[in-house]
Amino acid sequence: MRRITVRRPRLPRTRAGQRRLVRALVAVCVLALLPATWLRLSTGDRLRTVADVPRTEVAVVFGAGLWDGEPSPYLAHRLDAAAELYRAGRIRVVLVTGDNSREDYDEPDAMRAYLTRHGVPRTRIVSDYAGFDTWDSCVRARKIFGVDRAVLISQGFHIRRAVALCEAAGVESYGVGVDDRHDATWYYGGAREVLAAGKAALDAVFRPDPHFLGPKEPGVRRALADARGSAAPD
Repeated sequence: MRRITVRRPRLPRTRAGQRRLVRALVAVCVLALLPATWLRLSTGDRLRTVADVPRTEVAVVFGAGLWDGEPSPYLAHRLDAAAELYRAGRIRVVLVTGDNSREDYDEPDAMRAYLTRHGVPRTRIVSDYAGFDTWDSCVRARKIFGVDRAVLISQGFHIRRAVALCEAAGVESYGVGVDDRHDATWYYGGAREVLAAGKAALDAVFRPDPHFLGPKEPGVRRALADARGSAAPD
């Protein structure tokens, strides 16, 4: 029987070699952190709270998973913030964007149902069924639904990326980062954002088309017309 020998990589034995290795590792770490640094610097003045976000006609809520057909706790907290902004008169229309890539998984409809149960009229909710990732949601908000200014709602670990990508897609954006219990999911999301920041930087530079673009939809325009008509004096 032939024995297979696995060779382990050898560390440099000389001090010069060791210094080169350390420099290479430092360079890799710096390059890996550059996109995250870009996100932080480019969105610092765009983050707000539910209490102080500027009055804006449209809010965009990003999908965050379903549990047995209902919004996950993280998604429910995003929707709670949108409903609070609507009740306070700080927004008029909510665009819910999420994954509906198969028949048995429909984030936008679950989000719509949740919002209506919490006081947002169905006529003020518009669904984007092809928000497969953050970049797709931002591009579709601008190109398909005609949104050029919006309040974005997500968790704190994701909101900077959402704001940066929507700005790159042509949507003037303010971000509301919903706070949550810092459990394992929260820390996983934060760690994942370090990697996602790299893809975000590439999306912002190269601006690829979404997975599905499709024709323009008048849902947001109609919902805003309904809101303005309801607000008009008798």
